[in-house]
Amino acid sequence: MNFFYILAWPLGYVMELIYNIIPNYGWDLILFTLLIRLLSIPLSLKQQKNMVRMTAFQPMIEEIQKKYAKDREKQNEELMRLQQEYGYNPMSGCLPMILNMLVLFGIIEVVYRPGQYILGIPVSVINAAAEELSIGGTSATYIQSELIRLIHDGATCSALSAEQLASLQNFNTTFLGFDMVGTAGFRLTPLVVFPILAAATMFLSYGISQKLSGMGSQMQGSMKVTMWVMNLMFVWF
Repeated sequence: MNFFYILAWPLGYVMELIYNIIPNYGWDLILFTLLIRLLSIPLSLKQQKNMVRMTAFQPMIEEIQKKYAKDREKQNEELMRLQQEYGYNPMSGCLPMILNMLVLFGIIEVVYRPGQYILGIPVSVINAAAEELSIGGTSATYIQSELIRLIHDGATCSALSAEQLASLQNFNTTFLGFDMVGTAGFRLTPLVVFPILAAATMFLSYGISQKLSGMGSQMQGSMKVTMWVMNLMFVWF
């Protein structure tokens, strides 16, 4: 498994437990998201504190860089002294960011492969079933969503055991008229509402957090561009 998806297994177990309690994939995704958000509150608070601390130290850092612009050795010495004297560590915000990324990719893996992580069907069996039903493509998302769709439409498959076939047939993916294992892509389907909502709420949350932390005015142009690109990347996912 790719290192980025290392949290997929524990997160998949959580998703499976939720589905066993409420057997509806749409509601499960909502409850799963709320639970992950609640558990990540301490991490988010720590990240916000790091951002505020960085804002407070930014004028000192800029003053040192300006004062010793021609003396890189002295500049580094003063920056080290600043870190030791005030306990400032420019890398302190990296760990929460890395953990957030691992959680994000873990969630993506679970949502992309519901047959594997929620229903507990091995990847080898899913691939064999896809081959038997002539499901083309290499995308795990497409293969699993198409397999579920075909089974829901009444297809049978000898690669699946009776229990696995029944679990796919009974996998409730309907939510408010949407099929939650469908893939929106760039087509104007009803599923497009979800990436649009994701984009709107993400950029709103980003703007509010920047204003509250005071980072908006301090952030350099390249960093602002990076943050916007990262948000667009998440919407793509």
